Amino acid sequence: MQPFRTHTGLVAPLDRANVDTDQIIPKQFLKRIERTGFGQFLFYDWRFNGDGNINTEFALNDPRYKGASVLVAGKNFGCGSSREHAPWALADFGFKAIVAPTFADIFYNNSLKNGLLLVKLSEIETSELLKRASSHEGYQLTVDLEQCRVSDSIGFVAPFEMDPFRRLCLLEGFDDIGLTFRFAQQISDYEQRRFGKAAGI
Repeated sequence: MQPFRTHTGLVAPLDRANVDTDQIIPKQFLKRIERTGFGQFLFYDWRFNGDGNINTEFALNDPRYKGASVLVAGKNFGCGSSREHAPWALADFGFKAIVAPTFADIFYNNSLKNGLLLVKLSEIETSELLKRASSHEGYQLTVDLEQCRVSDSIGFVAPFEMDPFRRLCLLEGFDDIGLTFRFAQQISDYEQRRFGKAAGI
């Protein structure tokens, strides 16, 4: 997992509440076993019409937001089923951070474990960011995990909170396997003490 310290990127607004994981990555695309390749199916039922043509009404299809790496959304983002494919799809599409008032718990945990930073701001602050992203072409945010702060170049600054352990894992790029490897020597020493004795070594 790549360490996350600070990121500045173009913002895409998704002014919708209760965006569930089946909307993020529809179930028909969950057959892949790799973590990559899901980005092309992100928000598929919203990005495309029933005939397969691009839905020009959907925000992420607006050329102004092409290449966006910060998504600002409504409350309860990531609700629904626990599929880990949802953060995979968001990351594969190019998003590095998502800002919303609240997130579903399982989605929140899955995202952080996959290096996707989720930032909780108040509804007032999130609403302001949605307005700025819609009205200022090329609008960018800086998400600073070291300072736990979100800011832009035109006066917006807001602190956010994060569990210290989860913050450390993101800052250092530790997933569950990486955390285990931190204790590789202690594990090796333990195995030697326990199994070495049993083998008479």
